[in-house]
Amino acid sequence: MSAPITFNFNVGVLGHVDSGKTSLSKALSEVASTASFDKNPQSKERGITLDLGFSSFCVDLPDHLRPHGESTDNMLLQYTLVDCPGHASLIRTIIGGSQIIDLMILVVDVTKGMQTQTAECLVIGEITCPKMIVVLNKIDLLPAEKQKAMIEKMTKRMQKTLESTRFAGCPIVCTAANVGGSKDIQDESTESLGLDDLVATLKANTYLPKRSPEGSFIFSVDHCFSIRGQGTVMTGTVLNGGIAVNDNVEIPSMKVVKKIKSMQMFKKPVDKIIQGDRAGICVTQFDPKLLERGLVCVPGALPTIDAALISVEKISYYKQQINSKSKFHITTGHETVMGRVTFFGLYSSENMDVGSISLNNFDFSKEYVYQDELIGKLAKSESEASAGTNQPIRQFAIVEYEKPVTCPENCLVIGSKLDTDIHANMCRIAFHGHLLEGISDSQYLTTVLPKVKVYKTKVREGQVERCQDEYTVIGKNLFKKETNIQTFVGLKVELSTGEKGVIEGGFGQSGKAKIRIPDARDN
Repeated sequence: MSAPITFNFNVGVLGHVDSGKTSLSKALSEVASTASFDKNPQSKERGITLDLGFSSFCVDLPDHLRPHGESTDNMLLQYTLVDCPGHASLIRTIIGGSQIIDLMILVVDVTKGMQTQTAECLVIGEITCPKMIVVLNKIDLLPAEKQKAMIEKMTKRMQKTLESTRFAGCPIVCTAANVGGSKDIQDESTESLGLDDLVATLKANTYLPKRSPEGSFIFSVDHCFSIRGQGTVMTGTVLNGGIAVNDNVEIPSMKVVKKIKSMQMFKKPVDKIIQGDRAGICVTQFDPKLLERGLVCVPGALPTIDAALISVEKISYYKQQINSKSKFHITTGHETVMGRVTFFGLYSSENMDVGSISLNNFDFSKEYVYQDELIGKLAKSESEASAGTNQPIRQFAIVEYEKPVTCPENCLVIGSKLDTDIHANMCRIAFHGHLLEGISDSQYLTTVLPKVKVYKTKVREGQVERCQDEYTVIGKNLFKKETNIQTFVGLKVELSTGEKGVIEGGFGQSGKAKIRIPDARDN
């Protein structure tokens, strides 16, 4: 009898510290990976998750995922649970984990509701994930006589909170992952409530993510260890492409290339893996201490960059100013380093087709306006941008990294203030976007950045001396006598009466300018 074909679906379990994420993952899981359920000794000692944990369970393939005309008797749906730490100081680990998930479970302590890190997890989910299920956990701690009313109240509160997000109307399920609240997550006698409802809701909301063996193989490593007599195992998730046993992989941060000896998916040997799969890759003659977490790829697939041009949007929950020339923790793909950001925007311009603006590449031919700070609200159309709202159509940033970063093309970029007091009741995630142009040239300040056409808007005021004819006025006090007015020919002028014109050239020798008003006759 042939082994069942398994379709893998990655589910991130996120929430505030001590909301019961790990207990929920353990209660659901059938198979634990080498990095699961707080195996870190400090995690056991402190009773909180300090790293990403991975485990899985399988169910029959739901009807809505079954291929037409094909037998599904030998097909299973495997859920890989990514248990993310909830502690505020580990937000960069959460951001890394969130980028490998297909659906997010947001765990909320029903006795406490939304907390600071719950809100940050919601922000990360909005950036990285298309679907979410809210779990109101620890319902066993509610007084029996008030349980129904308190659950209804919290449910309505969560629905209200989610109204303005991409997860409006998402399912809300009630559970008690660890009835009685035992601190020992290895305790096999732990009782749970509501898991059948949660699994049913999961199955109903599972979709077919884009999975492809095409493109360059990129693998996100979250755990690396040695097995005596076998070699070094790197466990992680395939972000792109596919790979097979005996193929070569590169650890780009060290420029080391190794041949794949064997592979497993949750303790089952496999010959190949593709995008979305959770797997362990075994190589030989590699010290696991050199790679705690990072990216592995086919040789040459991942560049190391010193700076980047990125698209950028402000996070509405971040209430501080985001100024140009300021430093943030910049997560580019799965790596977080400090970087200085400089913002600029694409504003209205004549005959510009907004729909033609590329979402994946930076256009060096366009002119951009320098911004002292990142603006929260964008113009919805070119006409709105030209209506004097001072809102850009799109915003960008130059990121100057304090040390080189290895990352995929067009990867996610998130800017955070991770040095903010973790006890402060504020969102630390400031902006997000995508990498448009990675810059590998360490001399980029003189070789690449001069090609980016960013200018600052400057305004000069003068007076109309007289009208020369029905379309032309003579302006004074705009320029000094010695100014070369030809430099300013073609620049726009607006009169206090509202008419708009352009500078045609100088008039006389005293710094006066001739200004043409094309629509003056209509007025």
